[in-house]
Amino acid sequence: MFKRSLIAALILIPAAGFAADNTAGAKSHRAAGHFSRADTNGDGKLSRAEVEKAMPQLAGKFDSIDTNKDGQLSRGELNAWKKAHRGERQAKAAERFRHADADGDGAISRAEAEKHAPRLARKFDQIDGNKDGKLTQEELRAYREAKRSRKDKV
Repeated sequence: MFKRSLIAALILIPAAGFAADNTAGAKSHRAAGHFSRADTNGDGKLSRAEVEKAMPQLAGKFDSIDTNKDGQLSRGELNAWKKAHRGERQAKAAERFRHADADGDGAISRAEAEKHAPRLARKFDQIDGNKDGKLTQEELRAYREAKRSRKDKV
């Protein structure tokens, strides 16, 4: 029995590492695709106008992202800003989830979504993967990943 478990572990551990590497690679590839699509003139940098058109959520942060103050964003500047603010974005998302989950059961019901997160309520049926009438953080994560994958294919 121990021998079988050991063999299974030796087979599965590298597979898990490979899966993790592929996830990181997919995210990196996805980010590169977003940048390339936004860079409409193909010069390898994003002008303020390109950011306003392709990434409006970042337009107001343009000056703080543009660390060398050349009026354009390089991949490096954008990646550094995203990395520096990742924890902040995750904390805000977790707080929004806690706020919407009024009863604290770890899931957002349709009623909670309608009351505390109307944008989420409009997409409730699309996000509720197992159709149990509640949204978990895992379902929200899966929905975001699927949405990103669809964007990357366009």
